[in-house]
Amino acid sequence: MARSTESPRPDSDLAQRSGRTVVAMSGGVDSSVAAWMLQEAGHELVGLFMRNGVHVDEAEVAKKSCCSIGDARDARMVAASLGIPFQAVDLSNEFGEVIRYFLAEYSKGRTPNPCAVCNRDLKFDKLLRFAEELGAERVATGHYAQIERKDGRVHVLRGVDRGKDQSYQLFCVSEANLAKTELPLGGYAKRDVRAMAANVGLRTHAKPDSQEICFVPSNDYRNLLAEHEVELHPGNLVDTTGRVLGTHTGTESFTIGQRRGLGVAAGYPLYVVEILPESGTVVLGGKNDCHSKALDVDELNLIGFDPPASGAFRAEVQVRYHHRAAPASIEVDGGKARVEFDEPVHAVAPGQGAAIYRENRLLGGGWIARATPAHVPA
Repeated sequence: MARSTESPRPDSDLAQRSGRTVVAMSGGVDSSVAAWMLQEAGHELVGLFMRNGVHVDEAEVAKKSCCSIGDARDARMVAASLGIPFQAVDLSNEFGEVIRYFLAEYSKGRTPNPCAVCNRDLKFDKLLRFAEELGAERVATGHYAQIERKDGRVHVLRGVDRGKDQSYQLFCVSEANLAKTELPLGGYAKRDVRAMAANVGLRTHAKPDSQEICFVPSNDYRNLLAEHEVELHPGNLVDTTGRVLGTHTGTESFTIGQRRGLGVAAGYPLYVVEILPESGTVVLGGKNDCHSKALDVDELNLIGFDPPASGAFRAEVQVRYHHRAAPASIEVDGGKARVEFDEPVHAVAPGQGAAIYRENRLLGGGWIARATPAHVPA
């Protein structure tokens, strides 16, 4: 199977690091092919399926395709076809922590990023501890990102398939943990991965991709808020001058930049500009009102990169998963950073990650603490 020629895959020496490896198997095509590739490279594999404790009705399985009973079966059967040992590990308590974080962020008027937290705390931390217990040297996943080892450091690069690139969701994973990680798919396009799966007879070759939030089977997080009886913050919808436009049942139903489902209309498109759960206020404005010229980052995590002594440098910053990284000036101060964009950026949401790139290389990132509006109403 020919690999995509869009760019070379730096991590092409899988065979040189062959040894015992724990591969996270979700029951999907990506992790199945990752396991097959590692086996072909001579790794001694242990497949591991992480149970999240979330019940999924059969009607939702096809839409969700992650962590269900059917997914566990698919993962086990792929492992059997490859002739590798397989374990299903109950991480319901750990996933419970991720869910509690998710709900708490909405209660604070922030927009959570559970996938990044899961990567940091489970897939590239808890899973590593399991690997150590099993005598394994590293872990592997089916993420579409690339790892390069150079001069004793580990570097993360975007996946070749830019439509599937998942490097953004690794911004908060420690360099030490990434150094013990294999990401075999980063140099391939998704279509090639599916073709490989079909060519070698993996049962998951045509399986649909999973949704982004694995513990929200309905794909509507508001159902999760209701299920956990989260206390809502009702109040007013106001414009940027403070004029009341309507009411709502809870700030938890809104995210920065949201345009649909606001419950009010105007002579121009409205966006959520600010969320104030203490007063139950949701501020709506025009598109320009939703632009930010700067942001502040907490819990800065750098990967294979040391900032200059001054703490100031140039890079591009990506503020959400589906966003083109924007040029910016960055100034680091300990575990925090200030980002000043060259041009205003739309819908910068506190609680999301700010991933720092230099071209295709992920330098790290942190959590958006606050954004500075580009437009301040008179």
